[in-house]
Amino acid sequence: MKLGIFAKTFEGSDPETVLRSVADAGFACAQYNMACSGLAAMPDAISEEQACSVAAAAKASGIEIVAVSGTYNMIHPDLAVREAGHRRLAVLAERCASMSTGLVTLCTGTRDPLDQWKEHPDNNSPEAWRDLLDAMETAVEIAERFDVDLGIEPELANVVNSAAKARRLINELKSPRIKIVLDPANLFEVETLEEQRTIVSQAIDLLGDRIVMAHAKDRTQDGRFATAGKGVLDYVYYLRKLAEIGFGGSLVTHGLSAQEAPGVATFLKTSLVGARR
Repeated sequence: MKLGIFAKTFEGSDPETVLRSVADAGFACAQYNMACSGLAAMPDAISEEQACSVAAAAKASGIEIVAVSGTYNMIHPDLAVREAGHRRLAVLAERCASMSTGLVTLCTGTRDPLDQWKEHPDNNSPEAWRDLLDAMETAVEIAERFDVDLGIEPELANVVNSAAKARRLINELKSPRIKIVLDPANLFEVETLEEQRTIVSQAIDLLGDRIVMAHAKDRTQDGRFATAGKGVLDYVYYLRKLAEIGFGGSLVTHGLSAQEAPGVATFLKTSLVGARR
């Protein structure tokens, strides 16, 4: 597995500065965010020059751009907000090839009007699922047009809040463009070690044929998010289960400070060694 990190962990508004920081911290790849180019995360426009500068910086720093973040609230209660997100997704997807990547990560969304990562009771409604299908069909059309894949991530606060719902979405859309970004810390809050392992194992078994990226953060004992290695997630078990399905993609950490990054790189390397035993 290749070790990676969210590029926006590091300060900077030009790709060369940011990606050199990624390399210096001990990582081989990055999930890019257009904020690292001094733009909005989902810009209304990206010039060819701006896109090519990402690829040039990646080559100069030896960092692979394994994905670019394209998150917007796909089931926002205001249809106009969703439509603006679709337009910006097309802008991003059109420039992916020039940025030397072929994967855009998405947010399946929430009915919360202010925070796309906040749970809402209507997320489990049939209407929310219908709206997600409509939004994903639009996203798949964009992905086909620009030859990119779309990474969705099961997340407790979003409409796709479990591995089972992610599988349902894959089955209903029937598009090979839909891939999975798996973050086990997004699948539980407070569970026993055995319950946690069961959740992780079942998710990998159910989604293994679509997993293209693994995320790495953690949970504290009381359910809060934490830096990878600072919580209760059994990383050796998680990485061993990924290895058992032949996963050889990127393991991308996030939710940490730039100062913590070198230590997390060391922790993940150690965990990968442990998973092979």
